[in-house]
Amino acid sequence: MITLNVGDKAPEFKALNQSNEPISLTDFRGKKVILYFYPKDNTPGCTAEACNLNDNYADLTDKGFEVIGVSPDSIESHQKFIAKFNLSFNLIADPDNEVINKYGVWGEKNMYGKKSMGLLRTTFIIDEEGKIEHIFKKVKTKDHTNQILEKL
Repeated sequence: MITLNVGDKAPEFKALNQSNEPISLTDFRGKKVILYFYPKDNTPGCTAEACNLNDNYADLTDKGFEVIGVSPDSIESHQKFIAKFNLSFNLIADPDNEVINKYGVWGEKNMYGKKSMGLLRTTFIIDEEGKIEHIFKKVKTKDHTNQILEKL
């Protein structure tokens, strides 16, 4: 499994967003990127995290951030998730785990004593030059924006 650290160059990717349009990390060069990986659309923790980032989206963009969510869900699932919660940012559909594997966020999870493989909720803050500035492995889904801003 790939392990990324603060100071590493963020892996480049090209993937489809909710509008079936290709987006890549280089599209956002010159901006700070909040690249957050979450397990599944419309689940309680993932919804809380997306809504917290969305509720603070104007503050984040004012500070020069672009927000991009990534999950293994389909484009259609992302379209419904965005419509239901009026999300303002891109969601990448990664059903083949290509971006997920590049960032090393697929691994063993332990939920209520049951072990399984799945997406490990993780957020990467990427600076204007494409380097990893911070990694959040313990995400506070209901207060993720403050968690990010406190570290920067």
